[in-house]
This record gives sequence, C-alpha cells and structure tokens, in this order.
Amino acid sequence: MLGTRRVGHGGTLAPQATGLLPVLVGSATKFADRLHEATKVYDALVRFGSETATDDREGAVTRESGVPALATDTVEPALATLRGVIGQVPPQYAALKVSGRPAYARARRGETVALAARTVQVFRLDVIEIAPPDLRLYVVCSSGTYVRAIARDLGRAVGSAAHLARLRRLAVGALEARDALTPEELRARGREVSALLRPPNDDLLTLDRRFLERSAGTIVGAGESA
Repeated sequence: MLGTRRVGHGGTLAPQATGLLPVLVGSATKFADRLHEATKVYDALVRFGSETATDDREGAVTRESGVPALATDTVEPALATLRGVIGQVPPQYAALKVSGRPAYARARRGETVALAARTVQVFRLDVIEIAPPDLRLYVVCSSGTYVRAIARDLGRAVGSAAHLARLRRLAVGALEARDALTPEELRARGREVSALLRPPNDDLLTLDRRFLERSAGTIVGAGESA
C-alpha cells in the first residue's frame, strides 16, 4: 500500500490476540529492536479449570482441575507473587529460539524443550472483573513477558489450572490501540496512510502515565479495550 518492500512489526501477537500491532515502514524497520523493548499493556481473560499445551485456548488440554473459589481475597496473594521483577518460564509454544529454531517449531514436532526462566517485570497485575470460571486482568509489563505464562502460573498458584482465554494489547510504549487503524481502514486509505506515519525515535517508547496511575476499571471503562 505504501510502495515499499521494507516493512516490519513492533512485537509478535499470538494468532487469537487482538489489539495493537505496531508496523514499521522503510528505514523505520531499523528501530524494531528499540520498539520491542517498550513497556506493553494488556487486557487479559484467564480461564480456570484447565491448562493447555500452548497456555492459551488454542492448545490441547494437558491438565484439568476444579475451578477455585474466585474472590479478591483468595486471588490477590497469588497475583502478588507474579508482580514486580520475576523469573518467568516461557510457554513451550513461544517464538524465542532454542538452538537456532523457534521453540514453537520444536513443540509442533513433538519435542519437549526445557526453557529456562527469564527475568521480566510486571508493573501492574490488577483484577478488572471476576466471573467464574474467568478472571479478567489488567497487565502492564516489560518486553519479553508472556501473559500466557502469567495465566498458567496464576492457576498453579491458587492450586488449580488455568490458561489464557482472550488477550487484547492496548499499548506498546506511546503507541495505543485506540489510535490504530484496522487493516480494512489501511486498505481504504491507500498511500494516504503515509501522512500518519510517526518518526522512529525514543518518544515512541514512553508509556502514557495513565496506564500506570489510573485504576484498571477506569482504563478499560473508557473504551480502550473495545
């Protein structure tokens, strides 16, 4: 649409996820590594009762457990262990490479890969809504954090099993889903979209303070997860 073959993206989204996917065009593709390091914001739905091979709804069920009593006082202690700087074991079906090949490619071939825990930071992990067997969470996290793994580990922390049932990315640094265009809108505008391109600089890495300061209910209630 823009007459260039150099196009990249600013962070992989799982197939079933929705929301923001930053697109880099032309020389801006050189900024991809910097943009990947930006803080990210998610609206996530965790479903209790089963774990899956992929840690989301797409995978085969690998373990089942009773749905726990979901209430703020029972969930909060478990959430507290998943906040801050933590060691997180990535999902077996992850894009990170193991001996030169993506972990998901090895998993699809039936291989079981021992993935080492990686240090990530979860700035916010707040309850938006409880509707058993589901728990809706607001997540603000560092690059490299797998929200699927948060769902898996939360299930285990409360003595149950869980997976990620839905995910929407609200922001990557200064880029936000509410300002984004759908693929259909891009096609309709054609090369006019070039006027909307933002320069690739460190300003794009700064997350709006409201994501860190306002209540989770206020953020999603403002329609930012629509």
